[in-house]
Formats: sequence, C-alpha cells, structure tokens
Amino acid sequence: MANDERNLETIPTGALGLIPLASCTELGEKVNQYLVKWRDTRHNAHKDNIAFKDYHRASYIVNADTPRFGSGEAKGVIKDSVRGYDLYIMVDVTNYSMTYSLCGQTNHMSPDDHYADVKRIIAAVGGKARRITVIMPFLYESRQHKRSSRESLDCAIALQELTAMGVENIITFDAHDPRVQNSIPLHGFETVQPAYQFIKGICKHIKDLQIDSDHMMIISPDEGGTNRAVYLANVLGLDMGMFYKRRDYSRIVDGRNPIVAHEFLGSSVEGKDVIIIDDMISSGESMIDVATELKKRKANRIFTVATFGLFTNGLEKFDKAVEDGIIYRVVTTNLTYQSPELLSRPYYINCDMSKYIAYIIDTLNHDTTISDLLDPYERIDKLLKKYRAGEY
Repeated sequence: MANDERNLETIPTGALGLIPLASCTELGEKVNQYLVKWRDTRHNAHKDNIAFKDYHRASYIVNADTPRFGSGEAKGVIKDSVRGYDLYIMVDVTNYSMTYSLCGQTNHMSPDDHYADVKRIIAAVGGKARRITVIMPFLYESRQHKRSSRESLDCAIALQELTAMGVENIITFDAHDPRVQNSIPLHGFETVQPAYQFIKGICKHIKDLQIDSDHMMIISPDEGGTNRAVYLANVLGLDMGMFYKRRDYSRIVDGRNPIVAHEFLGSSVEGKDVIIIDDMISSGESMIDVATELKKRKANRIFTVATFGLFTNGLEKFDKAVEDGIIYRVVTTNLTYQSPELLSRPYYINCDMSKYIAYIIDTLNHDTTISDLLDPYERIDKLLKKYRAGEY
C-alpha cells in the first residue's frame, strides 16, 4: 500500500468497525478482506501501543442484523460491542433482489426499506460509537435533488436525517448532483468518481485500443454529465462530444417530458472507438439511443460506461444492441446489485470497487487526507504508460 507510511504516522480515530448491511454483504466482505490483509502484513512499530488496541483483527465486520416481524416491521440489532469504534456502515439501496415476508406475501425491498434499515442500525448503535460514516454508493433519492414544482426534496431530507442521528461523514459515488451536499454544510460529504477503475477494467479486457485523439473519443449522453466526460477526456488526452436531449415540453409521459431527439455536439466520430460515460444505466434507453446515433455517424466500437448498472427494464435491449453491432461492451461497477444474468453476459465488463473503498476506509480511520485517492490522475497516467508499452 502506497499510503502505509503516512497512515502509520497517525493514531486511528478508534477501533475500526465495518457494518455491511445484508444488501451489501458481498462487497463488504471483499472490503474486509483487503483491510485484514493490509493490517496483518503492515509492520506497525506501535502495535503494542494502547492507542492501536484492536488494530489487527481477523475480521473488522461487526455482527449486526435487521430482522423483520410477520407484519413487515423491523428492528436493528447489533450483537457486538461498538463502544468507541470508528464505524463504517455500508448499504446498497438499489438491491431489489432481497425480499421479506409481509403478512404471508413476499415483498422485494425498495430503496425506502434499505434506507430505513440504515437508520435502524444507527439507532441500535445508540451513540456509543466514536464516529459513524455511512458509505452509500448509490445515494438514496439522489435523482430527487431539486424542485421542479411543488415537490418533496427527498435526498436533502435523508442527508439531514442521517446527520441528525449522529452520522459524521457520508461517502457516495458519482452523485447525480453533488450540490445536494449543501443541505448538510457542516458535515463530511464525499462523492467519489470511479474513473480509474473504468479505464483499468477496459484496458484489462481489451488489448488493441489506441488511446489517442485520432482513434478514440469520449461522449456525454446529455448536458448534465459533461463534467464527468470532460475529466475523462482530459486525463486520457482525447476529444469530447456531447448529446443534448430535445424534449417535448407540451406533454408529460411517465412523469416527465418525453425525449423527441438526441442532438449531437462535437467533432467527427467516424472510425473512432467511443466511450459513452454516464452516472447510471437505468432502463438503458438513452444509452442505446445515443449509441445508435453514433453508429449512424460511423463510429467504430462503442463502450457504454456507467457507475451504476440498474437495468430496470432487463437486459434484452442490450442483448439486441450488442447483437446488432450497436454496442460493443457494457461497463459498470459492483457498487450496486449485479444479477447473475448480467454477470454471465460476454459483453459485460465488471469493475470491482472493493479495493478502492478499503483504501478510503483505511485512510479515514487514520484521520489522514483522502484528496489523493479522490483524484486518480497519476494512477491513470501510470496505467496508460504500462498499457501503451504492452505491460498491462
């Protein structure tokens, strides 16, 4: 680990405790394995110091549960002591695969259910932990971040609820609108970009890429994601283009104004490999529409890249788009639930984020800066040099 030396110059905030809720079990176990490995092999000159008590453990996962009654009601239960701990609660609010019994009926858990479970666990801690950090990769209600009419501001309310309950830091990934942090100005809020993991995943699976402005281009599928695309284009040294959604504001379909057309702004994509990058793939219709438009403009291979692959309408449209040669690869992370069907698709590239999360937790537990972890420019540059030299 590159930050070993820096971390060992500081005393941990408290004994490290990890509580991955049932929605985040697999990711939490991977994070725990990294933490155990690093701290087991780390030659710590202060390991006998009382300030480093419980620094080396076989597991950092705290035994916690959220059992439910037959009525569907639930409670949070913590079965280990957490007094004085630096706690990290992990939750995936989009994990629809989980179910519970409600009066004999099987209910799939919604984001509301997962969010309520987070509050239950915080309530079970009862103020005994030294510090609580919530790691919520997909920020709860992040798409309801502003008022268009007389509407609820669900995301801001949720953030204020969590901080009022004693949460000091909230870590999320690729927030739909980072300005929602203005609702909790006196607390920590970090929105992390997985740009390095995307490049690493694509380079690992595709060996014949020519990463230069003559052969590759970055595309934002809408005006809201331009910052994301601009950053990636700059660190890779590529041109960038964007689409904007021309909508019919005279009518509303499914709660929003329908898209009439995707209009393109940018230089020619003819013959170039293209990376379309966004924060999420929900139904996937926008991604496929943009990819189709790019194919009409004679783009070469098209990679659809998103932090969160929700695939709310299933994978059939993507299967057909790949079969028709519109999309070449689909790239998302394991920050949200991945169905077995998705993982089995030959066109799917999975970017594992567990090591990155473990880095962040380990660094925060030592109360040292994570600024270098949040800006992966140097790591991307090092990776590209290796890839171009044929060493990756």
